[in-house]
Amino acid sequence: MYLTKEKKEEIFAQYGGESKNTGSAEGQIALFTYRINHLTEHLKRNRKDFNTERSLVLLVGKRRRLLDYLKNKEINRYREIIKQLNIRK
Repeated sequence: MYLTKEKKEEIFAQYGGESKNTGSAEGQIALFTYRINHLTEHLKRNRKDFNTERSLVLLVGKRRRLLDYLKNKEINRYREIIKQLNIRK
């Protein structure tokens, strides 16, 4: 599998504060971004994989909702995470 337990812990440690803080909005956004990037690369090779395309659209929507939540709660954390992950808004 492309996403191992160690990789998840690394993502949450880098963006969520600590590796066990899986509920932080920043950690979840970073995880979704990692998965989105992986699925995007997969779809570049497999254009007709429509199930993966649907999963990608759903993930982008989840990430968008989390980003909107973070923007409404704390704008500084929102600006920091989109800068770190290089997400365009």
